[in-house]
Formats: sequence, C-alpha cells, structure tokens
Amino acid sequence: MVASFEPYFMVKKSTLWIIIGAIIVCFVVGIYLQDLKHQESTAAYWKANRHNVDRFTNIQKFTLEMNARNWAAMRDSIYREMDTIVILRFRKEMDSLNKVRETKTPQ
Repeated sequence: MVASFEPYFMVKKSTLWIIIGAIIVCFVVGIYLQDLKHQESTAAYWKANRHNVDRFTNIQKFTLEMNARNWAAMRDSIYREMDTIVILRFRKEMDSLNKVRETKTPQ
C-alpha cells in the first residue's frame, strides 16, 4: 500500500489569487487613508506653527525696539504675547484631552 499525501483543505489557485489580491488591496487602501490623515494633521500643524512663528517674530521685533524710555511698555507687551501663546496651547491641549475622554466613555 502506497501512502499518498492529500491535504485536507484544497484551495483552487484562482481562489488563492483572489484572497491574496484582496489582502494587497486592503493594505493599499489602509496606507492611502493613513497618508490622507497624515497630510491633514501636517497641514494643521504648519498652520498653527506659522501663527506661533509670527508671534515670536513680533516678540523679537519688540525686543529690538526696546529702549530706556519704552522698556516698561514693551516688556508688558512681550509678557502678554507670551501669556497668549501659553494660554492658547493649554486650551488646545485641554480640547484634545476632552475629545479623548468623550470617545473613551461608554454611553
């Protein structure tokens, strides 16, 4: 008696190629969607960064214009600009944390 190897689960080659094709398509779609989200977040980052760079440029300009007569007013203006940047950053972080909490709490 000759033992022959017959697998229990036979898959046609065409079915196998369809499954492999579906897996590859899913990976491509996933990578594409991830890239879209990355572009969206990058655009938002650069927009926010440009705003902050403008603020820091103003602070540098105020510092260069400071002299013995106007140093108190300029110093207060610089402190207000820095406070505004810190407050905006804090609000953004709090909004982000609140969104995370909302998505995690079951309703």
